[in-house]
Amino acid sequence: MASRSTIFRMIAIQRVLVKYGLDDVIKQTHLLRPLRFIFYLAPRRRDSTAPLGERIRLALEELGPIFVKFGQAISTRRDLLPTDIADELAKLQDAVPPFPAATAVAIIEDAYGESVDEVFERFDKEPLAAASIAQVHTAKLTSGHEVIVKILRPGVQAQIEGDLAVLRVLAGLADRYWQHGKRLRPLEVVDEYEHTILDELDLMREAANTAQLKRNFQGSDMLYVPDVYWDYCRPEVLVQERIYGTPISDIETLRKAGTNIQVLAENGVEIFFTQVFRHNFFHADMHPGNIFVITTDPDRPKYAAVDFGIVGTLSPEDQRYLAQNFLAFFDRDYHRIAKLHLDSGWVPAGTRVDQLETAIRTVCEPIFNKPLSEISFAQVLMRLFRVAQRFDVEIQPQMILLHKTLFNIEGLGRQLYPQLDLWKTAHPVLKRWMDEQIGARSMLKDLRDNLPQLRDALRELPAILQDLGEQAAEGRLNVGLKSQELQQIQKQLAVQQRQRYWLTIAATAIITGALLLTSGSMPELAWPLLAAGAVAAFAARP
Repeated sequence: MASRSTIFRMIAIQRVLVKYGLDDVIKQTHLLRPLRFIFYLAPRRRDSTAPLGERIRLALEELGPIFVKFGQAISTRRDLLPTDIADELAKLQDAVPPFPAATAVAIIEDAYGESVDEVFERFDKEPLAAASIAQVHTAKLTSGHEVIVKILRPGVQAQIEGDLAVLRVLAGLADRYWQHGKRLRPLEVVDEYEHTILDELDLMREAANTAQLKRNFQGSDMLYVPDVYWDYCRPEVLVQERIYGTPISDIETLRKAGTNIQVLAENGVEIFFTQVFRHNFFHADMHPGNIFVITTDPDRPKYAAVDFGIVGTLSPEDQRYLAQNFLAFFDRDYHRIAKLHLDSGWVPAGTRVDQLETAIRTVCEPIFNKPLSEISFAQVLMRLFRVAQRFDVEIQPQMILLHKTLFNIEGLGRQLYPQLDLWKTAHPVLKRWMDEQIGARSMLKDLRDNLPQLRDALRELPAILQDLGEQAAEGRLNVGLKSQELQQIQKQLAVQQRQRYWLTIAATAIITGALLLTSGSMPELAWPLLAAGAVAAFAARP
């Protein structure tokens, strides 16, 4: 049952919608509908004849961080929105009203325990940018480095926790009463989002994310990540290198600088797939306000990213599943896509693969060999959603961040270079990653990683064989299973025994092959042995 504060928050949301003349939203809301008449009796403080886009933006700003972030996400999808509304929502990316400079200074001084003038050589009280979670000021350290100082909004955690409680109530009602509730798993989606948004409130975590991404792209000529000044970082204050670049949304300035827009767009796709598959650590808040372009060399433009409060990771199983789906999609292997959905358990066990294959082909086939400008992803997504409904495909909450990021990437690509061939750009990146995962290089890496275990297995092998022989001779080898725990232990032992078996073969083949190769005798036998050893090492993988 909803708490009193949650009910009050739901009433407040409806009050804001009425205030800005967004009555249609309330008319379609079943919760607290009678209360709308109370609000209609109160005079509106906003002219309902003002542009709709402006009223939506102002309502989202007043409703708070979660609603602002929603507006930021959809502002990149100009193919889904009228131009005037998209222009207004784009202001949410870096034009959220700031909190007072005196409040910012008080937060800094409380965090450091000393005055702002002692901490910084210069602190600019006029904010550089204000967002839903924090705002940014420019400053100069006593070391002479120009930096930005990110300061958490006061009271933002309590506000977000209140909105999360509202979302949880709505998700619970959807789960219980909506016909698609069980399949879409709204409660799990809210739990996933709660984990993400609360992590964003710890600026020390954001600093750690920034440092990790900088290591991942160290030396890259495609993406630059700013330095973090750890001595100045606190949970509510983040200090990092100030970067100078052109906002990704300022296409006119980029063109005037002679920027190679096609290279920029293709690099953006490669950066995304590299983060997801090679690094398994991706920037999950890639709206235009967080992306800049360094045009020192216009023919080889370089991205510069900021705001790493939200990052995403995937399990190895989800990575492989996604990569296989992408590759099957690029190869138009719809049977493979359908089979992957069935094998993963995302589709009920009794589903006919041929029917799912036909449905996926019908949706996906029309979009091939078309530039981004000619593809309506909104329509594709809606048709895929209908397919999902028909076949009872379960939504995977752990994929929400990735879907959100893909949403932003596609919107940016559409603005930046509509002629982008998304498939041609992404395909080689995925192929390379898959080759690294299941190719010979991956096998050799697994063998190297398992060498300590292989050494221990070889040492234990004589004793194990002797013990098994003694048990067999004395009739003690037959072991009865008496519980589920014993069955699990037996499975684990069987796995370990299989690994030892294959690792022994792998070690024998590779060592023998290496000796033959280095000695120069029988090289024609050495290479088959090395190949057999690599295959055996791959078979030993759990």
